[in-house]
Amino acid sequence: MGVLDGKTALVTGGSSGLGAYFARLLAGEGAKVAVAARRLHRLEKLASEVPGITPIRMDVTNVDSIKDGVTAAEKELGGISILINNSGVANSNAALNVEEEEWDAVLDTNLRGAWLVAKAVAERMIHGGDGGSILNTASVLAFKVQKGTMPYGVSKAGLVQLTRMLAAEWARYGIRVNAIAPGYIETDMNRSYLQSNEGQAMLRAIPQRRFGKADDLAGVVLLLASDASAYITGVLIPVDGGHTVMLA
Repeated sequence: MGVLDGKTALVTGGSSGLGAYFARLLAGEGAKVAVAARRLHRLEKLASEVPGITPIRMDVTNVDSIKDGVTAAEKELGGISILINNSGVANSNAALNVEEEEWDAVLDTNLRGAWLVAKAVAERMIHGGDGGSILNTASVLAFKVQKGTMPYGVSKAGLVQLTRMLAAEWARYGIRVNAIAPGYIETDMNRSYLQSNEGQAMLRAIPQRRFGKADDLAGVVLLLASDASAYITGVLIPVDGGHTVMLA
């Protein structure tokens, strides 16, 4: 018996990294999981490895693609009760060097995309009458300044406020909207950077003196996705080894 038995989840940005981890986590706890991204071949590989996962092609910057993806997920698995809004892109550029196209690409995916997917899923949740849980993946850079990541930090700060606004408006429908703010979580994509001199300098700012692992997010994700958080909405939970404590 898993804590998510009988639930149906949609995880965006699920072709790699934390999105793929979240999909595996939810499926392992009994949920039927639709995992969405633009790169369908990666999703199909994940689905072949993990029972209970269904691949869905979705571009979160495209309204029609979102609608088609949500419709496909519900056709395959039934009404969505959990949304993990995890699609995201990052940038590394000084603010004066950021071009309009770079700004748009980051904000369109990380903020506008999260809103559009949440809206599409919430409409289905309201129509179904059973509510559900929406969990947005923010970042400690929503409230920590790191040079060279301006569009990304702005997008994540906006996502935190979006979480609160939607929580307030959708609570009456039984929809909970929360967010997590991962700190520096080691993945295949960032491992070499975290092991660099610059990465090791960041490590010294973390009270626990270690970077996080994907497994460090499991407890809070399962809490906020499951009925254990039935009276929790509009909250942001940092998972960062105490990093944000040092910013107070």
